[in-house]
Amino acid sequence: MNASPGSLGPHRAARPHTGMTAEGKRIREVVTYSRRGSRFTPDQAKAWEAHHGQWFIPDEAVDAADFSFASWFGRSAPLIVEIGCGIGEATAALAAARPEYDVLGFEVWRPGCAESMGRVALAGATNVRMISVDAVWSIEHLFAPDSIAELWTFFPDPWPKQKHHRRRLIQHRFAGVAASRLQPGGLWRLATDWGDYADQMAEVLDAEPLLEGGITERWADRPMTRFERRGVAEDRPGVDLTYRRA
Repeated sequence: MNASPGSLGPHRAARPHTGMTAEGKRIREVVTYSRRGSRFTPDQAKAWEAHHGQWFIPDEAVDAADFSFASWFGRSAPLIVEIGCGIGEATAALAAARPEYDVLGFEVWRPGCAESMGRVALAGATNVRMISVDAVWSIEHLFAPDSIAELWTFFPDPWPKQKHHRRRLIQHRFAGVAASRLQPGGLWRLATDWGDYADQMAEVLDAEPLLEGGITERWADRPMTRFERRGVAEDRPGVDLTYRRA
């Protein structure tokens, strides 16, 4: 089941993502993404107008004391969480093939949310909801342990410069939290086209006691996206990893 905000303990972080120094000064935490432009194309604007009222979860909704994801899906079903949907190429195809699951897509780029919803509609799926709240914060504060059936992380921002590696999504602390939110036997599927990030993912996830797995063959169900094709063209073939919650 999904946790309501505040149900996971007294230290729920403020939104947006801020912290406090020992002296009580508010500071902004390091996040794993950078905000991109918010301008919609005409097609994205049409998709947003058509679908955001039903399929997009507003940021402020998560602050309600009685918030639950089930209320936004209108049913109780096994939940798949995708972190970083981009423009929804994989999201729409994978969700349409899994109508028995609810699929929650995290994407901080609002035009990407709009385009994702348009693709979901074209695929004939109704089991996807989009949200733009930071996924790291959300996984910790909006989900109870053992509540996620499957987690997808396809081509997260590689932050290729060494000085930016601390902003990469796959870090030890997040891995521990995310693994605890997976149901026993639940899968965490990942992919990246940066070799050193693949190595880091494997190192971090291999060290997590709740997970077992490693680098695998490419997941055949995952469609080849424009982003992945570009990586292949630039001699950066994708690397897939799959881990199972013990």
